[in-house]
Amino acid sequence: MGTPASRDAYFETGLDILANEGYGDLKLSEVCNRLGVTTGSFYHFFKNWGAYTDALLQYWLKTRTVRQMEAARAITDPFERVSLLIQVGLALPHGAEAAIRTWSSVSPEVRPIQEEVDKNRYAIVYESALDLLGDVDKAQGFASWAIYILIGYEQAALPHDVSSLGWVAQQMLDSLAAQAGLNVSGSLENQ
Repeated sequence: MGTPASRDAYFETGLDILANEGYGDLKLSEVCNRLGVTTGSFYHFFKNWGAYTDALLQYWLKTRTVRQMEAARAITDPFERVSLLIQVGLALPHGAEAAIRTWSSVSPEVRPIQEEVDKNRYAIVYESALDLLGDVDKAQGFASWAIYILIGYEQAALPHDVSSLGWVAQQMLDSLAAQAGLNVSGSLENQ
């Protein structure tokens, strides 16, 4: 077998399997096969499969939500913050996100992590919209709109088309700018 894999490589491989094959194909043998390592190498990092899947979900939470929310909160201009959040949302591994959402619907251990991700993402969009609009109801509506679009995109049985999702996101951003009274032109790609 090849060079030993890093702990993060196991996580990225797991997310890749989730993204491309789905929750049902996330198995020890597939992770090790893709990394070109033995199961002994796997057990060097993880006590058992449950420890791996717990750590994988924490890795996903941290790298795909917490770090990105921290970076967004560092941006003082709320419109720029929302623009960044939309770009982050467009770049998510949507197949993996959909697989984790499916997993959370059948696993009581995964469900709280999915709920934490959803709450964190909602909160940062809500905070940013509230900063722009100054209206709690409108900010809640905008945050719900953004989260529902993302989840719906990931759960749709249609082929994933990120350019169409980008178009929808641009419509949301334009609507937010108009409601906030901002004279902003351009597209997400230009920001």
